[in-house]
Amino acid sequence: MWSSDRLPRRAVLLGGLTLLAGCGFSPVYGPGGAAAPLLGTTAVEAPATEAGYRLRLRLIDRLGPSEAPTYLLSVDLDIRDAAVGVTSEQETTRYNLPGAATYRLTDVATGIGVASGTVDGFTSYSATGTSVSTFAAAEDARQRLAVVLADRILDRLAAALT
Repeated sequence: MWSSDRLPRRAVLLGGLTLLAGCGFSPVYGPGGAAAPLLGTTAVEAPATEAGYRLRLRLIDRLGPSEAPTYLLSVDLDIRDAAVGVTSEQETTRYNLPGAATYRLTDVATGIGVASGTVDGFTSYSATGTSVSTFAAAEDARQRLAVVLADRILDRLAAALT
């Protein structure tokens, strides 16, 4: 049974999809998309840290493994702890993890840089629990930050290749 309030929403959705299709929209990572040349052809180098491992894992997950790389994506990470919640007794209750990733995409055959830049982001974690829970929260925040930075690198690369 059709609900009268669903009909206008469906019409708006259908109209929006029609406009989107008419503007020449094509998926960035789809066949013929701007990032298609990177898929399965990009080797990734990242720092030998836990955050570097997570960043590299996310990039490979999104780009696909590379048997014979055409491109090399090199990434350097800078992640810091910043106390943002401090009690009157000078105990830190919350930390921010601001981070930045500097990347460079290079053509392996020629050694010429294709794209480069820096992305940044941050995550936070609470330090009000036990030392074990605070350590676990800090590690989780670092992992989340690595994923954020990897996704932002891929967004920038897709924009640069468009």
